[in-house]
Amino acid sequence: MSAPPVVALLTNLGTITLELSAQAAPQSTANFLAYVDAGHYDGTVFHRVIGGFMAQGGGYDTAFAKKPTRPPVANEADNGLKNRRGTVAMARTSDPHSATAQFFVNLADNAFLDHSDKSARGWGYTVFGQVTAGMDVVDQIALCRTGPKGPFEKDAPLEDVVILSARRVG
Repeated sequence: MSAPPVVALLTNLGTITLELSAQAAPQSTANFLAYVDAGHYDGTVFHRVIGGFMAQGGGYDTAFAKKPTRPPVANEADNGLKNRRGTVAMARTSDPHSATAQFFVNLADNAFLDHSDKSARGWGYTVFGQVTAGMDVVDQIALCRTGPKGPFEKDAPLEDVVILSARRVG
């Protein structure tokens, strides 16, 4: 069995290291790595941060222009992985199978985001990795003052939290 893929997100607040769950979430992991390898996340911001809940990024640049994406991946939230503090999950719209490039880090145990059934409401959010180093950086992001910014009416960090680069390190 090969070692799980590891990605380092270098942010303007420090580095966050993610270990990806390729066996449990193969499509989501391959999708995320394709965006990493293409440099998609370089210069993107954490655009939605809700303390005690999650920090979301991967979709907008520092001018809050939405970045182009590839087709969505199928929801793999029925893989047994849970939305616990420090896990990384795919962000999506109300369509369970709409995840593209955006992801979030759970700031708390968010069981209500877990898969319960294959209905629109029960699908849940696919966990595909976990923070293995830099949770202190994630916690720093969680403390950012938020409000309206760019296209968002609320929950956007008022001072940019930028992913300077995302690279495979293992």
